[in-house]
Formats: sequence, structure tokens, C-alpha cells
Amino acid sequence: MGKIQAAEAMVKILEDEGVKVIFGIPGAGILPFYSALHKSGKIRHYLARHEEGASHAADGYARSTGRVGICAGTSGPAGTNMVTGLYAAQVDSIPIIAITGQAVTAQLGKEAFQAVDIAEIVKPITKRSYCVTVADDLPCITREAFRIAREGRPGPVLIDLPLDVQRREIEYDPAADASLKIIKPVPDKQKIRQAVEMVLAAERPLLLLGGGVIGADACDEFLALAEYLAVPVVTSLMGKGGIAADHPLYAGQVGTSCNTIFGNKVFLDSDLVLGIGCRFSDRHTGALDVYTRGRKFIQIDIEPTQIGRIFPPDLGIVADAGLALEALKATARELTSPRTPAERVTDIPEQRAQCQRRLDFDQVPIKPQRIFKEINEFFDEDTVFVTCIGLNQIWSSQFQRVFKPRHYLLPGGAGPLGWDLPAAIGAKVAHPDKTVVNIVGDYGMGFCGEEMAMAVMYQVPIIVIIINNGYLSLIRQQEKYVYNMNYEVNTWYGEGLVDFIKFAETYGAYGQRVELPEEIRPALQRAIDANCPSIIEVIVDRETDASMGASLDKIVEYEPLPEMVAVGRL
Repeated sequence: MGKIQAAEAMVKILEDEGVKVIFGIPGAGILPFYSALHKSGKIRHYLARHEEGASHAADGYARSTGRVGICAGTSGPAGTNMVTGLYAAQVDSIPIIAITGQAVTAQLGKEAFQAVDIAEIVKPITKRSYCVTVADDLPCITREAFRIAREGRPGPVLIDLPLDVQRREIEYDPAADASLKIIKPVPDKQKIRQAVEMVLAAERPLLLLGGGVIGADACDEFLALAEYLAVPVVTSLMGKGGIAADHPLYAGQVGTSCNTIFGNKVFLDSDLVLGIGCRFSDRHTGALDVYTRGRKFIQIDIEPTQIGRIFPPDLGIVADAGLALEALKATARELTSPRTPAERVTDIPEQRAQCQRRLDFDQVPIKPQRIFKEINEFFDEDTVFVTCIGLNQIWSSQFQRVFKPRHYLLPGGAGPLGWDLPAAIGAKVAHPDKTVVNIVGDYGMGFCGEEMAMAVMYQVPIIVIIINNGYLSLIRQQEKYVYNMNYEVNTWYGEGLVDFIKFAETYGAYGQRVELPEEIRPALQRAIDANCPSIIEVIVDRETDASMGASLDKIVEYEPLPEMVAVGRL
């Protein structure tokens, strides 16, 4: 045991916890921490251009790996700039730790320069926040932060470090310190048996895969249960990718906007839903009377407060998703042999194909759907896709085929514009061997667009596809159909539009503009061949709407429907 600065002890703990990457911005209030980081040979730092971008990059890193993402910044506005990132991570159950500098302890509460009580500010949007005033406490607080971020429902933690606390020398022995044990709640055996019996007794049961299954790395266990019981699977938006798009049991995605036609149909035809790791959020359920009518629900979640939070299930089980699925499979084996798929199950691949929304438009200006046809055909199953709020996200969720968990990333609960670009950087840093594609709208690109400098500086070759219709298009659509107006949603001004090619070139990235459908695929290939941060701007039809509705049985389709729908078979 020897004396070292508290900040050095913290960095040694970060190394021991497996941290390889930190996204952040140094400042006067956090320099002792950065001095310790400078001495580390195990952690690489990526200089963001805005602390919000650093927090979103840490989020994208965490979502794509399952590991804890780390962001860091100085005192005052650095922490307040991270608030949106912490909120996005909290609502989607993503483990990140934000480390912020702070004024010296003697100045706390005295409105000193850049001395804001960030630990208090972020309490409602973190699992835990600390302002460390005793240097000797920092090692145990750091260890506890990792445990809290990972354990139970994952989420963000903030550690605020006064300048004098970072500098203070403490007794610390790395050999005597270790990561804290993570406890996973085990499901009640009787409730597990009851759940399996309910599924077996139902005529049209359904398994709902939520983001919590992906978060628990339990997708294989989920599929094993579905295949053993021969039960159709649907996903929430956050569960997209948890089952391969071409799996014979995959019926589709359920939601009021981020949905598939067949996913909603199969859900509405069900008489029992076993939902695992999903919050039943409003964009998934729509009108609750429609969502719940005529079917029983079993809800399994690691967080006790989520059970029955939106509506009371017929059976609630608090458990880790992986442990619950293992118990469900073991109990199913006790109660039944592998089940033979019913006709409604064997018909899934054919009906799913017949219910696909149309993508093969050839018109000019390009229909947005055509972009996703090209994306589906061009990129392989190992591609990681990142998107954010807007019609671009709704189209992406409706049209894109995803085959692997942690390969479709988006901020489902918070939906902050700009999240996607830094999150894509974080995902690419985590997976340098995979193609990472960010799909964004022209307005959303204006948020956190400065992080293109981080991508270029460190040569992180993400591909950004901008769907440019010159609108705040999600709001334009709502204004059109609900308010009968078109007010302050037009982003094209003067005689032209924002030049994203010059934007790309200004930062040192590669830029292309596409205006014809046949140009899309060659542009994608050029971006791959460039092997550097790149932007592909696709000019699309301005007035194309996205399918959505207030309830699952009243989704408005604005384009020609599949033949199966048109003749009334759905």
C-alpha cells in the first residue's frame, strides 16, 4: 500500500473494470483526473467537441457492447451539457458513468466560477449521483458506481469530483481492491411454472422481445424458448434485432409508428402475450384499451417498479431476463415435449413477406422508401445501424431488416436529435471491424454535427446517410393532419439548401449528394471504398408521410399496400 492522488486511484480502478475508451473534453476543473489518465497505457481518450456528444458516444459504445460507457468533462457547463445524454441512457437502461470536475470543496454552495451542483441536478435521470467530498471515499464510490450502473435495470451514474479531492493523496492498494459482485434476481419457481402453463393453455400465444432481453444478452435463450414452444415472436422497437429478420418465428414489430403490418396483426390476433424486458411504453402500445383487449399478459422485468406500471398484467415476475428464460425453458421441458408448430406459425414467413410495405419506388425526387431497399440489399448482416428521432427513424424501423442484437441502435425513450452521430462514433470505436451506418434527417444532422470532427480526427470511418427532405418532417406530418398548417418546419431557405457536401469537406470527411434512385448503391460503395468518415446526402420527395396511428388497429397507410391487405385478408 502506498499514497497516490485520488484521481490516480480512480483511473487504476477504471483500468481494472475493463475500461478501454473514454469520450470527453478536458478542462481546468478535471485536469488532475486527465493527468492520471495521461499516465494510463490501457485507456484511450477520444476528444469530443461538445460534452453532450461525449455522453452520446459513451452511450453508443455501451449499447453496442454491453459494457459500461465512460464520458468525462470539466466543472459547470460540462455536466449540464451531459444532462440529455444521461436522460437518454436512463430511460433506455444503458450503463454509462459520467465523470465531471468541480470547484474546490471550500467553494461549494458559494456560486463560484463553474460551480454548479450537478450531482443534485441529475438525480432524477441517473441511478445514482455523487459529489465526492472525502478523497478516501473515491475508490469505493468508483467501484460502487460500476456495480450500480450494471446491476438490476442498468443505467447511468454521475461522479462529481471537486478539484482538491482529485489532487488529495490517499492510501490505496490495487491488489486489495476488486470489482463488486453483481446480483441478479432469480425468478419465483411457482410463477415460472404458472407462466408456462398459461402459454400452453392459450390458443394464440405470443412472445414479446423487449430491449431488456438484448440488455441481458439473453436473445439466444429467448429464441430457444420460442422454438421449443413453437410460439410466434414480435419485438418492441428497442427489441429490434433481438431475433433475425428472416427467422421463421419472427412476425414483426409492434407499435403505433415503429411497426410492421404483420407484427401488429399477429399481436392483435393473440390471446396471450408473454413480454420480457419491455416497458409497454406509449409508442409501443398506443391506446391501451385496444392493446390489452381480449388478451392476457405475463410481464417479466428485472425492475420491480416496471411490473404493472402501465397496466396490471395477469402475472408479473421480477427476474433477470436470462435467468427467467432459462427457468422457463427448463419448466417447459418438464411440462411438454417440443411442440409442433400450428398452421398460424408455419405460415409466418409467407405472410410476413406478403405484408411488407412497398420499397421499390423509381420516381424522382427519390421516395425515402427506396433508400431502405438499397440499404437492405447492400449491407451485410454484421452492419451496425444507428438512427434517431424523426421520420427517418420511423421509416428505418419499419423498413430495415436487422439480424443481430446490438446491431440496431437508437434512443427509444428520450429521442434527442443529434444522439445518432456521436453514438455511431462510439459504436465504431467499439467495433472497428464492422461497418457502422448512421441514418439521419437533414434537420437532425444539425444537432451534434460538430462531432464529425472527432470522427475525422481519429479516423473513425462511419457512414452517415442524410435523408434530406428539407423539413422537420415528423412535425410537418403532425401539423398537416392534426393542425392543418405548415408552420416553421421548412429547413430549406433562400434558393437552395444546406450544403452537406461542403459540411463534410469542411471537417475533412468525404461527401456525396444523390438525386437519382440508381445513384444510391454506387454512392454506398464509394463510401465503403473511401474507408473514412463520410456523408451521403440523399435528396428525397418532400411530402412523403410515414405510416402511423393512435392505436394498433388504426394505423394509417399513406402508400399502396401489399395485395394481401388490399383484398381484405388482414
